[in-house]
Amino acid sequence: MSTSTSQSVAAPVHRRLDRTATSTWLKSLPSRYAVLGAWVLLSLLYAFLVPDLFLRVGTFQTIFGSQSPLVFISIALICTFVIGEFDLSVASMLGLAATVVPVLAVLHDVHVVVACVIAVAGSTLAGAINGYFIVVLGISPIVVTLGMSTLLLGIAMKISNLTSVTGLSDSFATFSTYSILELPISFYYGVALTIAAAYILAFTPLGRRMRFVGANREVARLAGIHVSRIRFGAFTAAGAICGLGGVLLASTVGGYDASQSGSYLLPAFSATFLGTAIVRPGRFNPIGSWIAVYFLVTGIVGLQLLGYTGWISQVFYGAILVLAVTVSTLVRRRASTT
Repeated sequence: MSTSTSQSVAAPVHRRLDRTATSTWLKSLPSRYAVLGAWVLLSLLYAFLVPDLFLRVGTFQTIFGSQSPLVFISIALICTFVIGEFDLSVASMLGLAATVVPVLAVLHDVHVVVACVIAVAGSTLAGAINGYFIVVLGISPIVVTLGMSTLLLGIAMKISNLTSVTGLSDSFATFSTYSILELPISFYYGVALTIAAAYILAFTPLGRRMRFVGANREVARLAGIHVSRIRFGAFTAAGAICGLGGVLLASTVGGYDASQSGSYLLPAFSATFLGTAIVRPGRFNPIGSWIAVYFLVTGIVGLQLLGYTGWISQVFYGAILVLAVTVSTLVRRRASTT
């Protein structure tokens, strides 16, 4: 068969494949961005119900300017979820770092930069210890990370003498509160971390290996991937990210109350699982989690403006977690059968 004949036969095939790919992409749009649509509708609803309160610059700043620590925890969770593990100690690692900074800088006159380095190092070490017990010794992740969570909370409360430690300098606060376009710079730290994590997972060999390990650990090992190293590194990276988030949190509020650490765990899990229904359905992905974080806080802020306070955040985040896990499971099940 001549070259011109082969090309004339191949051209219609390529056109059909292109049409099929385009059709598949268009059909996937509703499932990929349904939460974004729900976010817009939710915002419009609150704008209609309480326009004098919701349509304010202050409300906008509250929604987008206060959730960076939660973004950091969500990215830390993704590090472990992507490889098929999980970590219940992320909130306590963040809380430990946020406690260490003011304790050292305010109570013991340690230079704040040194205090931040020690805080991040401590959280990273906690993540590495998780990795050692889970990967090297083969202990159940739920036992190790739950125990580590309780241990770190106890340490944080001990070194802070069961009190809220405040008094960090105003100059250190500018590290997170300096305003750019009416939003604190901490918001942009979260954006930068999300983009970096999304790039690593989608476009680098390390990200592909992490996803391969999460998909099938034994096959990944047979393919020559250092599975244990990837798993250990994921837990260590989660600890480091939580440490950075803790430093950011301490800078934002000028101190920290160690007893508040646990309040970050449920929102982080809710956002991370809800993120699997966004952008890349069925997969844990940083951009989806970032969107989910701000979608959820929009819901909470709106309900508070309507007069529902206190208990509503727990109910809302708990319901979203159940719904998000259900959606994630159904999407994964559907993907595995197609």
